[in-house]
Amino acid sequence: MRIIALLLLCCLSNISFSQNDQIFSEANSLYNDGKYAEAIDKYESILDTEQHSAELYFNLGNANYKLNNIAPSIYYYEKALLLAPNNKDLQNNLAFAENMTIDAIDEVPKVGFSRLTNNLVNTFSMDTWAKIAVGGVLLFVIIFLTYHFSYTSSKKRVAFVVSLISLFVAFFSLAMSFQKESLNNKNNPAIIFAQESRVKTDPNPASEEVFRLHEGTKVQVLESYDDWRKIQLSDNSIGWIPSTDIKLLKVF
Repeated sequence: MRIIALLLLCCLSNISFSQNDQIFSEANSLYNDGKYAEAIDKYESILDTEQHSAELYFNLGNANYKLNNIAPSIYYYEKALLLAPNNKDLQNNLAFAENMTIDAIDEVPKVGFSRLTNNLVNTFSMDTWAKIAVGGVLLFVIIFLTYHFSYTSSKKRVAFVVSLISLFVAFFSLAMSFQKESLNNKNNPAIIFAQESRVKTDPNPASEEVFRLHEGTKVQVLESYDDWRKIQLSDNSIGWIPSTDIKLLKVF
């Protein structure tokens, strides 16, 4: 019975993917005909089936950009970049969309040891750092066995040094992998969807207003409280905003 259930599930999944491919093609045709709103409806119907891809988000961003929908176009380009971070077309289109935003927020650069550490950690992905760590351990085992079974002192010295280096690389890469995971967990970006949002000092409508943000601006969400989100801008400004005014990027 379990095998039959799995076969049925696979068949249903294949049918769903096939239908989504057809809808995607129809949406592309609508886009090419300049029917951007209709194309968006088609693309979003694919998202309703919980199928996600960089190409789908890219096309959604393009369709919204054509309609001058600032927040949705930036939102979907950013979502696509999460899945394809090195795509140059995505990066260029996002830059064009960001030119439509009102808020001009300076970015505070990291300096000193913090900058050096972040640059080093971001050299590779978390998985790549983990693979390097595993490779270092395997190399250590192989070289250590070479050291153990070598008969000449010169070979033993070389094997000993190389084994220590490989072990250091393994532990260092493991530490970088954990640090990368920590940075990823802290990174919780969101896009302002309200045409204008009043940022408060506290999660309370009656609290003092500190500044205002407009649609399309990217923020970092630090914490949540009831229907409020504590946000931080690239210039390190902090405040509270209604959760309905933003959309989280990492929610798929």
